[in-house]
Amino acid sequence: MQKITLLILLFLAVNVKAQIPDITITRPVPGGPINITYYNPAELSADDYFYEADQNEHKGDLKVALALYDKAAYGFNLSRRMPQYTLTLLKLSNVHMLLNNFSEAEKLVLQGALMNYSKLGNIYGQMTAYQQLAKIYLAAGRLTEALWFSTQQGILAQRLSNQNAYISSLLGLAQVKIKKQEFSLANYDLNRAESLAKSNNYTDFVAQISEARKAIAKGQNTGK
Repeated sequence: MQKITLLILLFLAVNVKAQIPDITITRPVPGGPINITYYNPAELSADDYFYEADQNEHKGDLKVALALYDKAAYGFNLSRRMPQYTLTLLKLSNVHMLLNNFSEAEKLVLQGALMNYSKLGNIYGQMTAYQQLAKIYLAAGRLTEALWFSTQQGILAQRLSNQNAYISSLLGLAQVKIKKQEFSLANYDLNRAESLAKSNNYTDFVAQISEARKAIAKGQNTGK
């Protein structure tokens, strides 16, 4: 009888624990109001966690996004949904990069996303992983690696006939060259990117190209 009672209590304890929501407490403005967000693990699927994480990332709530992407990754991996799991690793990497956790951001791509995409034979995924690594290395000031991975992204983009990704790679190359104060070379990449964007009627790159040209102008003036 005692054994049965203990089993029942154990079962109830586990189920009660499963119903306890995760609580995230944030204070967006120092000294301002506290925001409390509840997420119930028993109710949210990996897809739900991913959606909520993406929303928080776009709002700038990076620590909340990090926790939710982590839960999404766990769920996708548990259910063997490899494409979704690998995409979530890239999203985790990006948030870590934005938080200046460059080593963790790099590891998630090199030891996670890139390896998985290679196993899946997903060339588009590999290209995306190269782009993410280029962004990480640029942010970390590792310009040689950033240049190499932007170049690799461009090679795969051309292989896939993906003009959008190729333009992104050119902009990545330009950003590296601006950091290296190679302004003429950066201008060359920007001109190529701008020409391709116009010929394909892409408007998404207008702001990036404009910002890059401003950075070049500022760098050239500083050097005078």
